[in-house]
Amino acid sequence: MEVKVDLHLHTTVSDGRLTPSELVKYTAAQGLEVIAVSDHDITDGLDEAYATVQEYPEMTIIPAIELSTEVPDDEVHMLGYFIDYDDREFQNILDKFREGRLDRGQLMVNKLSEYGMNIEWERVLEIAGEGSVGRPHVALALVEKGFFKEPRDAFDEYLCNGGLAYIERKKMTPVQGIEMLSKVGGAAVIAHPARIVGLDEMLGDLKKAGLAGIEVFYAEYSAETISWLYEMSVKHDLVPCGGSDYHALGNTGEQVPGSMGPPMESVERLKAIADDIRKGPTRSSVPNS
Repeated sequence: MEVKVDLHLHTTVSDGRLTPSELVKYTAAQGLEVIAVSDHDITDGLDEAYATVQEYPEMTIIPAIELSTEVPDDEVHMLGYFIDYDDREFQNILDKFREGRLDRGQLMVNKLSEYGMNIEWERVLEIAGEGSVGRPHVALALVEKGFFKEPRDAFDEYLCNGGLAYIERKKMTPVQGIEMLSKVGGAAVIAHPARIVGLDEMLGDLKKAGLAGIEVFYAEYSAETISWLYEMSVKHDLVPCGGSDYHALGNTGEQVPGSMGPPMESVERLKAIADDIRKGPTRSSVPNS
């Protein structure tokens, strides 16, 4: 199946290595027709992406975001599509999230030094630029210093959830994430869900809270996993979504835009859900987190 849709992409505004403009140009060259710029806890790249896409009238950009939420002993990422990203209170909450990322990043750098891996916090900030600081920026600094060959190697033992240098930060629950996205007209989709323990039961609960979709066509998943997740989407009446989760980090075998994605029908269903959300009760303030 020819891939025309990628609903999971990152830029330099968070932890990707392509600017929003570069990402739009690259995905257009890959033949994509619909993309979602879904940076972590930040939407600052959307205006640049929209300005660039004017050069590609055949392409559509969905305003999106990826929020970090948590359940006991695990992290659940929530994607939001067709969001009203100019909402002021929404942006105020995102500002607080990014402050938490800064604090967590510095603590992780300090923790790494206890294991003999000394990197400069200032260098991590330089790598992040004006973007939302994340673990990939720490990983890139570690690679730069020669501690690891590739960014993903730094995650295996040190930066992954529960890793030796991992530091928790305050997050919302998945239900709060869904509510926050709904308040700005967004359709909520659970990201890269295959590793989540108790997924079937969680999906039932989150569907009641307003979950719209689940990532099924995720570039790193096997055909067997995709088939299982598709069954979950049917069982819980969730839109099957997906994409490459592209960061351009340079890892060997990194999946690129166009390698995997959902059918165009999924975009249409998400749009219809978002339209229904906007027609609902007046959206008030986003929940406190």
